[in-house]
Amino acid sequence: MDDISIRILGQTGRITLTRPKALNALSYEMCLAIEAALDSWATDDTVKMIVIDAEGDKAFCAGGDIAELYDTGTAGDYAYGQRFWADEYRMNAKLFEFPKPVVSFMQGFTMGGGVGVGCHGSHRIVGESSQIAMPEVGIGLVPDVGGSLILARAPGRLGEYLGMTAARLNAADAIYAGFADFFIPQDHWPTLIEQLEETGDWTLIDAAATPPEESRLATQQKDIDANFGGETLNDVLNALHHAQDDLAPAALKKLGRNSPLAMGAALEIIHRVRTRDDIRFALDQEYRFTFRAMEHGDFLEGIRAQIIDKDRNPQWKYTLEGVPAGVITKMVLPLGADALTFEKGE
Repeated sequence: MDDISIRILGQTGRITLTRPKALNALSYEMCLAIEAALDSWATDDTVKMIVIDAEGDKAFCAGGDIAELYDTGTAGDYAYGQRFWADEYRMNAKLFEFPKPVVSFMQGFTMGGGVGVGCHGSHRIVGESSQIAMPEVGIGLVPDVGGSLILARAPGRLGEYLGMTAARLNAADAIYAGFADFFIPQDHWPTLIEQLEETGDWTLIDAAATPPEESRLATQQKDIDANFGGETLNDVLNALHHAQDDLAPAALKKLGRNSPLAMGAALEIIHRVRTRDDIRFALDQEYRFTFRAMEHGDFLEGIRAQIIDKDRNPQWKYTLEGVPAGVITKMVLPLGADALTFEKGE
């Protein structure tokens, strides 16, 4: 496959995303290829660890390849997207649960589906150009691919802030928020990867890491906690409207761009996941929303406005202050027979 290179080099299983012109966007076939490699390497004693990287300077992986999702969804075929997400989430769970070290090198943009590949390993490396985000609410989706678990684990109410505003994280912010572990200057990456391939020794990563700069988000933690501690979207909006801090105006501007339905559901999902520190529980909650996102949510309109027509003027189903609580509840109800199973072919 031209879009991804999977091979064994020395002591490592190697996965390289190889479509830099598309910012290494993750296709359905790439998800399946990664899963097949994980299944093979989990019990292969010659593979001591997995190393994941990507070609190009601009992005590790800027998200999922959503063109076919849009084409099928607008034609009334919701089954393709539902299958895509179910299979992708199964791969995400296997990465998170993999029994050997998993190292990722995340330059440039790592967003959405890229987080599901790069941010579930044991050794998540960022550098000078790294920009990590969960921007799904901007296209009418919730933070998914297991991202809700990372958000739920973030300090204080930082997860709510990041999930609802889609704010981007630099390297220091990503480490602070729990999306990454190590800062290593990017000109050191090629040599380190060669050493890992040769030795399979994960301690070389600790030795190569340097302290990141102070996180900007850390200095805003008090204001974030004060403004994003509410139970519902309206609670958060009320807090922001009455806040006297510098964070609130910029946060309100960000919230004004995103799908109100998606933001309300994202808040609900993060709260639920915080009670159960479990990747499969997180993915199950996310899938409840994404399963319904085309038919009942803002997903297709968000893709139209941001990706297809690029008018940046989505017509969301609800206004920012006008999302009925019952609608959010319906989007995250159990799916019954359609629930995520983590089994192939189901």
